[in-house]
Formats: sequence, C-alpha cells, structure tokens
Amino acid sequence: MGERVHLESYKKLIKGDISLIMRKFLSIIFKWIGRWTGKIGESLETSDHQKSYLDVENKVVVDKDPLPQPKKIPSKKLPIREIAVLSDSERSIRDFTEMMENPFLALSKKRKNPIIYESPDGTRKIKVTRHTGHFLASIYDWDIVLFVAGKMQEILNNSSDIPPRTMIIPRHELLKSLHRHDGKKEEKDLKASLSRLKMTGIETTIRNEDYRYEAGFGFLDSWKYTERKDRKEIKITLSQWLYDGICAKGTLLKVSPEYFYLTSALKRFLYRTARKHVGNQKESWEFTIEKLYEKSGSESEFKVFKNKLKQAVEDDDIPDYSMKWIERNGKTLVAFRDTPSQKITELIENFKDSDQDVIEFSKEETLH
Repeated sequence: MGERVHLESYKKLIKGDISLIMRKFLSIIFKWIGRWTGKIGESLETSDHQKSYLDVENKVVVDKDPLPQPKKIPSKKLPIREIAVLSDSERSIRDFTEMMENPFLALSKKRKNPIIYESPDGTRKIKVTRHTGHFLASIYDWDIVLFVAGKMQEILNNSSDIPPRTMIIPRHELLKSLHRHDGKKEEKDLKASLSRLKMTGIETTIRNEDYRYEAGFGFLDSWKYTERKDRKEIKITLSQWLYDGICAKGTLLKVSPEYFYLTSALKRFLYRTARKHVGNQKESWEFTIEKLYEKSGSESEFKVFKNKLKQAVEDDDIPDYSMKWIERNGKTLVAFRDTPSQKITELIENFKDSDQDVIEFSKEETLH
C-alpha cells in the first residue's frame, strides 16, 4: 500500500512537470507568432488588410500560472509587464540606423568631453561637442527623436506627402510613449533634453561628402514649449541633416517598447547594436569587445568598459536579444542572437530531454 501511494505521488509530480513545460513552450510559441505576424502587418501598413496583423502585435501576452510554483532564484531579466494594449505611438517608435551604427551619443548624462571618432578606412569622421553650460546629448535624450521619427514614419506610410521638418507634439503623448510619468520633474527633464539636443554640435563626413550641410549643426534646429489651459505641446524642428536621414528610405528600425525600461546606458547601446545588426536573423552576430568599445564612444578606460560590458552580457536582459561572452583564439567577443528563435529551439530540446527522463523514470518505478 505504501509503495502504491509513493508511486502515485511521483506520477502526479511528473504530470505537473509536463504541464509546466507545455505551458512555457506554448507561451514562447504564441509570443513568437505575435512578433512574426506583427512584421507582416508592418509591411502592409498602407492597406486596410493590415489590421488583423497589427491587433496581434498590439498585445503583450503574459503567462500567468494559477498553480503554485516552486521557489526560484530571483531573475535578473526585465520585469514581466501586465497585459496591455500598445498605443499607436508605442508601436511606431523608430530609431535611425546611422545613429545606431556610429557613436554620436554620450552614454553618460553629464559628459563634457567631446566624442571624436574615425572609421578604420577613414571614410567616416565624427566630432560631437557641447556648448558652454551644457552637457553632450545622451542616449537618454535621444528618446525624443525616436518618438519624432516614429511620427514621421507614420506620415510616410499613410500618405504620399513627405513629413514636415517641424512637428507639434502633445507632451502627454510623448511622455506616455516613452514610459515616463507626466509630472513637474519629467517636464523639467524634458526641457533639459531638448536643450542638449539643440546645443550639441556635430561635425561629420557622413552624408556630407559634397559639403551640402553646414560644417556644424545640432540634432535640432529649434524647439518651443507651449502651455495652455487645455493642452501642453512641444514644437520641434529637426536639423536638415537629421531630417534628410530620417526621410531616406529604409533608414528607420522599429524599437521595442521594453527598451525604455532599460536604465543602463550601456545596455541601451547593446540593444541598439543588436537591433541594427542582428534584426530578425536566425544567425548570431559577433563583435570583439574592442569593436564594441569603439562603437560605443565611451569615455571610460578600456579596462573599466570591459568589466561593465561583461556584467551587462551576463545579465543578458536586453529586449528581444540574448548575449553571450565568448573567449576564442585569444580574442574576447560578444555574440548577439534574436531571442524568440533561440528560446524555441532550447525549449524544444529541454522538453525532449524531460520527456525521456519521465519515460525512464516510469519504467524504473514499474519494475519495482
């Protein structure tokens, strides 16, 4: 009798494990399908037929298991968000590929030293400086441009007109899309970011081979903050260089809403690097740590940068991509890979292993 009770307990435990594995497997599958169908919808944005695809993309699925779970070691991954419907602005956030590829932005919010960069072949030169009394525009300030670029992409997709270089944006819509509160501190920070984007000076050979742009320019030509009883708006005029780049075909990439939850500038840089180079490819993309140091424009010493980079890679919590630290042939590299395809493969393999263990265990119990 005791052996039968013991056997029944093990069977219940096995069934529970299989159920848990299946739930996790299906959760990953549904999330992957959501991203895949979202990509189809994005390519059909100008047609009415797109709506069925976008409705899938708008929803963030959270796997909530009502059954009691075993204790787990706290994860360093991004916190799971509640089920939410993404707004049009959140879905349309875009980044500019030339800015993702080259070091135009400071990783520190209080950087004063200029960013000076030249590509190995000498074709790309960049010098980013600040005006007295201001810091360099940072990767956090760039959030505003991501929102504006998304608005411009919507205009390009939905009409034959080109977007205006000057745009008027409701403040609450901007802050909501960037996952920020609408308070006095946020208002002050927003104005400071706009000032840095305007007062940061840029000199570059990128798209300036024929000197059609002025020698130096900012990210913004001007900005104006207006406040009325019923509405608070921001009027932003992009620099000609930035505007021309954003309007060029194929220069904008979609940004995950989870990006704005990253508080580490280095992790933001790593996400933008992965988004630019890996995209939705199944294959991984590798960089030497020296190359990442060069691309980041970091003013830290290389040794310090390396230590912080290794910690960020071990945390492995940037949206949509996984990272791996690799030592090979005397070189240290970081490999980036699109997460959904990797997770599905790993989960299938784990499920197979677990299934085999269950069969072998059941046989062993039966023999006794």
